[in-house]
Amino acid sequence: MKRHTGQLVAVLCALVILGGCKSTYYSAMEKIGYHKRDLLVDRVQDAREAQEQAKKQFESALEQFTAVVSYQGGELEKTYKRLKTEFERSEEKAKAVHKRIEDVQEVAKALFREWKAELDDYTNANLKSLSQQRLEQTQERYTRLIEAMQRAEKRIDPVLTAFRDQVLFLKHNLNAQAIASLENELVSVRTDVSTLLKAMEASIAEANDFIKAMSQE
Repeated sequence: MKRHTGQLVAVLCALVILGGCKSTYYSAMEKIGYHKRDLLVDRVQDAREAQEQAKKQFESALEQFTAVVSYQGGELEKTYKRLKTEFERSEEKAKAVHKRIEDVQEVAKALFREWKAELDDYTNANLKSLSQQRLEQTQERYTRLIEAMQRAEKRIDPVLTAFRDQVLFLKHNLNAQAIASLENELVSVRTDVSTLLKAMEASIAEANDFIKAMSQE
């Protein structure tokens, strides 16, 4: 359904921007049969994809940094530009990850607030109890998911900071001796990137589990 309502969603997003109210967006989506639960699953999918893309990009950036440190001759300017490009792409992917996680948190908050409030509308005690249990189960799964996402997210900035320092250093010290001096930094950068990639893999796995569980209910 997500792919079939792409244009309509874009229109609704524009209305939200103009109206400045998230509830307007949610209400409009519900009128076409697209509830907060559906939005949450979609946004978790988007966050997962953003992390997968970021993971690949950080792997590529590490490869380029390794290539720079292993410099054996050639045009230094081209070497620097390739590393700078990888860093800039990594920044873009990192921003996408941050935004997607914020989107997940936003709709989750709205969903759980609505779900909890609607428990008071039940007249059937058994159905109310069943809904309460499902709410708690979903919240537990969501907590595991968002904690995994945030752990991975926290690992991003230290890696970006390290890459930023290397790029800035080479910008003003573009010579073979300067490149050689970065060799000592390589082990630290590799460790930071490795830790980030493992955290992202764990987060992606949690996203897959969450999506699977939500689709089975």
